[in-house]
Amino acid sequence: MSKLDDLVQTYMKESEKHGFGLKADYVRAVAKACGPSIYKSDAAKVSCSDKKELETVKKNFLIKKLGMKDTPKLDEAISDVCKQMGSSNRNKYRAIFYALLAKRVRKASTFK
Repeated sequence: MSKLDDLVQTYMKESEKHGFGLKADYVRAVAKACGPSIYKSDAAKVSCSDKKELETVKKNFLIKKLGMKDTPKLDEAISDVCKQMGSSNRNKYRAIFYALLAKRVRKASTFK
């Protein structure tokens, strides 16, 4: 198995554990779109308590990758995904976070 396969397997276990209802093909596509960041331990996870990181998620993922306009609804969507993943969850994997975020803003079809 490739490193990507291993990571997708990890993501799917985490998704099932928390009941996110994500499909493996979708998670794989989002993980691929994340690029090399998912292979670096620090960059592989999102910290919802770090405002600078959340701003980066908004600019690089929602605005650049998904082509959305910068509105307060983007911040609301990010906040909703942080809540959905749970404050006590220390494994907020970037690929899962982005997958949930894309679904939240109705842009999941970008990864099909």
